[in-house]
Amino acid sequence: MLKEPGAHQYALEMVSLESLVPEDHLLRQIDAFIEFEFIRDKVRDLYCVDNGRPAVDPVVLFKLLFIGYLYGIRSERQIVKDVQVNVAYRWFLGFSLTDKIPDASTISQNRRRRFVGTPIYQEIFDAIVEQAQAQGLVGGRILYTDSTHLKASANKNKFDTQEVEVQPLEYLEALDEAVDEDRKAHGKKPLRVKPRQAKTKQSKISRSDADSGYMVREGKPKGFFYLDHRTVDGKHNIITDSHATPASVHDSRPYLSRLDRQRQRFGLEVEAVGLDAGYMAAAICKGLEERELYGVIGYRRLNHKKGYFYKRQYIYDREQDVYICPAEQRISYSTTNRSGYREYKSDPNVCKRCALLMQCTRSANHIKVVTRHVWQDSKERIDAHRQTDAGKKIYARRKETVERSFADAKQLHGHRYARMRGLDKVKEQCLLAAACQNMKKIAQVKARKALLSLLRRFFHLSGRISRSVTDPTTNCHQYRFAVNPA
Repeated sequence: MLKEPGAHQYALEMVSLESLVPEDHLLRQIDAFIEFEFIRDKVRDLYCVDNGRPAVDPVVLFKLLFIGYLYGIRSERQIVKDVQVNVAYRWFLGFSLTDKIPDASTISQNRRRRFVGTPIYQEIFDAIVEQAQAQGLVGGRILYTDSTHLKASANKNKFDTQEVEVQPLEYLEALDEAVDEDRKAHGKKPLRVKPRQAKTKQSKISRSDADSGYMVREGKPKGFFYLDHRTVDGKHNIITDSHATPASVHDSRPYLSRLDRQRQRFGLEVEAVGLDAGYMAAAICKGLEERELYGVIGYRRLNHKKGYFYKRQYIYDREQDVYICPAEQRISYSTTNRSGYREYKSDPNVCKRCALLMQCTRSANHIKVVTRHVWQDSKERIDAHRQTDAGKKIYARRKETVERSFADAKQLHGHRYARMRGLDKVKEQCLLAAACQNMKKIAQVKARKALLSLLRRFFHLSGRISRSVTDPTTNCHQYRFAVNPA
């Protein structure tokens, strides 16, 4: 018999908010393993002590933002609407079923006025990483770094072309010293010291978001984007650094400085790093060797002009400091230029009679020029690491660590698009998104370990044997349970 439903919505019930939230809910796990009270202490100096209206608890304000990043809610107005009807959200914020939720403008105005220009977002991110360290979830031995693009809130067809200054490279002084040493070793005079003039280039500037950069990369969409340069620890995929830049900034530029920051800030004893081919630069390789790190960097096939020999076909003779061309002729050292490249030039009298000339060079003077960076030795040693067994294991885990971290960020945490305009606000987004992913990872790993501990105890009590083994590559524990025949 079909029964008509009653008007249960109007019935009075005695319920506890605590009983309505499932025990295994993500927010319960986060609340159990993450401590948020540090936020109040870090922003205390931004509030008036004895004047004005009572403020909304800053811990609540940031928890509202955390909910948005944890569940991929991009709008602050939508966050408030969801909190009003979601029991778990109310429980996480410390609200009862009848408490009034702060207005969306309260969140946005605090973010835009009170917290703007402060390091609070970086401090929150760092504090979460430190909590992960304290709970033994950060190994610090192997770090993986990569970048991903976030679509800026800007139309790619609405821009102005302007002459902008190119930021100088951080390692120019070290490169100048290396050039002078190399020239001296080859019996050349040091280059005259010239004041470096600021270089400029034509760049597309968005009319909507001037801080964004116009991205033109092979296999990537064209338009205005930002880049999130992220580093992930190899033990449990805890994010140890997040740094936002315009998409026009190359991946390799901020890498070494951000690596140094992590080692100093968190005291990480890094032994190896895994990077994709975009980081294969002589300065990066030299920097890794100076820091005594085992770098494993992917390989990218160099651009090649059809009909010519590949550069690898010119063999470098280290003892004689010459290149041997495919016709087995010597290409001798000529000079070291200001850009840090040695120039090796062939004998035109020999080349113009060579049968392979058209595959080698078509210059009017019949001279083949081969260049070699002054730090090329470091580059070759780092490149050799990817062929070793250890290097292959390290590089293979990139897809399980930093690439997986970016995939989760885009799919689950709204990281495909920049939520706001301006570099500072995108930095805020990247740091809070990374902090929330870390919270989620800490909660899930700790909850899983608690369950495994309970299972181990159960198996011991029931006469079964349990043991754990450690994976030497990831430094993670794998648990195995075997039934005791007795």
